[in-house]
Amino acid sequence: MAGIIATVNDAGARPLRPAGFWIRLVAFLVDAVVVGLAQAALVFVASRIWGREIDQSPGFPALVGFFTVLFACVYTTVAHSVTGQTVGKTLVNVRVVGVDGAPLAAGAALLRWLAYAVSALPLGMGFVMAGLRTDKRALHDLLAGSRVDRVRPAGRPAPPRPRAAGQDARETAPPARVAGEPIPPPRPEPPPPEP
Repeated sequence: MAGIIATVNDAGARPLRPAGFWIRLVAFLVDAVVVGLAQAALVFVASRIWGREIDQSPGFPALVGFFTVLFACVYTTVAHSVTGQTVGKTLVNVRVVGVDGAPLAAGAALLRWLAYAVSALPLGMGFVMAGLRTDKRALHDLLAGSRVDRVRPAGRPAPPRPRAAGQDARETAPPARVAGEPIPPPRPEPPPPEP
């Protein structure tokens, strides 16, 4: 299990850290706002097309609920299988990937979304698992074979690697060069001073 968590990120600088309960909750709340905005847009467009009396129609709330759930499913499944990030996950710098660190397949992303219901059933304990487990995987992650990792924000360089005690930065830093420039041959060492 330690090998799964110690997957190296794209830059190869440090192992990825799993995203815990609280940061995932913030991402979920942001995504709930996105889904709510889509629902409000649907109601607005429907009232413009069929008039304000559509709100009083007996089947309208069920229809809005159906399309809201459908939107949430498609939005989450496509986002997780294409980029691994919804709007909320992008804002908090986390990404959903497979257990092996590869992008999540569409089927696994759909299963993960469906498994949200299983996570919510026992008083949300399936979600709380993300805060209690060392690998920070919730019940729906376990069922879908996924995990949620923190990612470095775009444009931010990798943090420097720690140096050994007494090691000078000049000894470890490669010389600055322009991309595509050939590597110069090593410089000859100066002769030792004469006594």
